[in-house]
Amino acid sequence: MLKGKTPLIIAVVLALVAVVVAWQAIRVREQEVTRGWQLQDVIVAGADIQPGSFLSNDAVGVDKMPRKFIYESVLVPADMEVALGREVVVPIKRGEPIHWYQLQGIRSLERLSKAVRPRGRAISLDVNERSAVGNWVRPNDHVDVLGTFRDPNSNEMVAVTLLENVIVLATGGLTAASQTARSESSYSTITLLVLPAEAEILVLAQELGSLYLSLRNAEDISLFDERARTTIKTLITGERVKKLQERRYQTIQILRGMTKTGQ
Repeated sequence: MLKGKTPLIIAVVLALVAVVVAWQAIRVREQEVTRGWQLQDVIVAGADIQPGSFLSNDAVGVDKMPRKFIYESVLVPADMEVALGREVVVPIKRGEPIHWYQLQGIRSLERLSKAVRPRGRAISLDVNERSAVGNWVRPNDHVDVLGTFRDPNSNEMVAVTLLENVIVLATGGLTAASQTARSESSYSTITLLVLPAEAEILVLAQELGSLYLSLRNAEDISLFDERARTTIKTLITGERVKKLQERRYQTIQILRGMTKTGQ
């Protein structure tokens, strides 16, 4: 029989061996995934950067990204001389690559396509002051898209949330890079960043009914558990109202608790 500290030493050695084997397996997997990638230096936020602040050396850093994921709007080290000192117009999270269109008064987009992310699509919708939250929607805001339609089966009007947490690329001809504090707030179209299938949904929805935007906080990434749908019946019977009131009450209580904690 093993006595004394021998069993403990063996256990420690086996644990170390297991850690080394696991680490090697992870490295091998990582190499398999990244094989063939050409890494390139890009400029990233060294900390959370808020709108209204000015880009400085202290606020940025350099990280590597696969070249195939880098597109024209991303800043690279050679761009820093021009970019430093420019005002930031949208929130940038720590570690995120910095884009030209996130900076005020600098190399404004010659083409909107530069702001469209890979595998995304830009599509414009007709809006008015009422459907665009009183024209308070601005480039880089996050919105939900709602639609009202006539149900072909029941012939009653239905309100449906079509898309959630969609990024606004432009309002009229105004993009994040071209907007200023005095930018004209009136517009009749709004351009959204969506997936190809979502673009199809919006095209058909705009032909069949009326679309409305619901403005949301950019940090709110919550989604409906199930697709929201309201009919005349739910309005009259209050079918959904009670659950929604309970949810709103819970949200208010959470916000009040956060406020008290922050005092």
